[in-house]
Amino acid sequence: MSVAEYLINSLLGICVVFFALILLIGIITIMTKLNITDEPKKAKGAAAEPAAAPAAAAAERPLAPGSAGDLKLYDTDPRDAAMIMAIVADELQKPLNELRFISIREIAPEKD
Repeated sequence: MSVAEYLINSLLGICVVFFALILLIGIITIMTKLNITDEPKKAKGAAAEPAAAPAAAAAERPLAPGSAGDLKLYDTDPRDAAMIMAIVADELQKPLNELRFISIREIAPEKD
């Protein structure tokens, strides 16, 4: 075989590979748009079981409207924690009820 035939065979092989990749991209795009996977059904079923425990805990003590749950304060005054949460919400340009604070802890500055 001559060099030209090797180049043509290489080019043809590369074209076949790229065609297969483009075909796979098209199939994956169509499947995601049509949502033809079993994973969401399995995920919904699996997520329903653990959701029962938090629902029982929420039934014990109702939360305030827009509340995201309990907040643990470690060595922090509640007034300071409220100010920190308001500052964070203002900096993020988000309503306070869309943010979830899990805990607030005072960190002492490093001493030289």
